[in-house]
Amino acid sequence: MRVEEAYTQVERLTRARARNFAYGIMLLPKPKRRAIAAIYAFAREVDDIADDPGLADAEKRERLGELRAGLDGEANTTAMFVALADARRRYPIPAEALRDLVDGGLQDTVQARYATFEELQGYCRRVAGAVGVACVAVYGAPEERPRAETLGVALQLINIVRDVAEDWTLGRVYLPQDELAEFGVSEEDIAIGRCSTEWRALMAHQSARARAQLAEGRTLLARLDRRSAACVATFANLYAATLDRIEERAYDVFGGPPQLSRLTKLRIVGKGMLRP
Repeated sequence: MRVEEAYTQVERLTRARARNFAYGIMLLPKPKRRAIAAIYAFAREVDDIADDPGLADAEKRERLGELRAGLDGEANTTAMFVALADARRRYPIPAEALRDLVDGGLQDTVQARYATFEELQGYCRRVAGAVGVACVAVYGAPEERPRAETLGVALQLINIVRDVAEDWTLGRVYLPQDELAEFGVSEEDIAIGRCSTEWRALMAHQSARARAQLAEGRTLLARLDRRSAACVATFANLYAATLDRIEERAYDVFGGPPQLSRLTKLRIVGKGMLRP
């Protein structure tokens, strides 16, 4: 497959599947935009395999292993791998970050509960912090890996708050078990969608932690070029707006995640572009 065709396909995938990603990367120059779309396509493939209810865990692990093999040089001519290989030639995208993404997918096949936040944070670093680390190499600031990782973890924590009900249908609970117990929330409460006072207190705690991580991750912006900073600011602002909506609904996430209108998203993009 030609490289140009591969990039066209991963950009099309990003526009079709990314909830927020596509709005940020539209602000990047073409070479960076295409490289970030290739990283997204790889991360999307990992997620799709790990979350596929039609696959047994053993088959998921086999397919994820094939993705890892593709990173390590085994021939693969799919659009995603062709685009990603070209992006890796152009930018110093660390292979270990992409392998971490696969490890996060593998972790989802063997672990569905997390005892503490510290344990959950390790998972978040693999599935989301690694995306930040891979992307910051494209933005042109690979030395800012810690800030990029923190931002990625922050966005994942917001995903966890948003997707409690969806994750439950997959048999997963990403809220730390010790915090469920501390706030007096049971898994039965999640199963039936009980939005109690205890639930709201637990989720307020999750929200505050996500906002603290997001604030720390935003310090990355000052270390990026203008267009890259506008892109990352858009990601951060879209996720913050989602968290705002969840808080406005008093943490009732059981009826489905809040939706941001296209107009709202475009306004957030404009806000990102207006950063000094």
